[in-house]
Amino acid sequence: MATKKEMKQARRAKGKSHIVKGDRVRVIRGNFRDMEGNVRRVSPAEGRVVVEGVNMRKRHQRPTQDQPEGGIITFEAPIDISNVMLIDPSTDEATRVRIKIDADGTKERIAVKSGNPIPRPR
Repeated sequence: MATKKEMKQARRAKGKSHIVKGDRVRVIRGNFRDMEGNVRRVSPAEGRVVVEGVNMRKRHQRPTQDQPEGGIITFEAPIDISNVMLIDPSTDEATRVRIKIDADGTKERIAVKSGNPIPRPR
């Protein structure tokens, strides 16, 4: 019998994501609802993203040779990719995304609400 985690991973699209590093997103579900931030890291295989300023956690770090002071370290933990929505830069609202394939084969992200293209971050 598969565990809940294994079933969730099986449902994931094969590592595909409409969100990339550097995108501005809004959290739409959970404890951090309506918070906005830039995406720092994306793990498509796990279906998780790290958004700056969201889901801050604290870890008690023992002193080591690399970090002799140790102490309490604050870091951003990943959240599920289904809980974030891309923000359209022209309207500053969260929107779904469509992919438009041009005649030369290049893909472009289009905001569903406004119809404007969303540029890929550099």
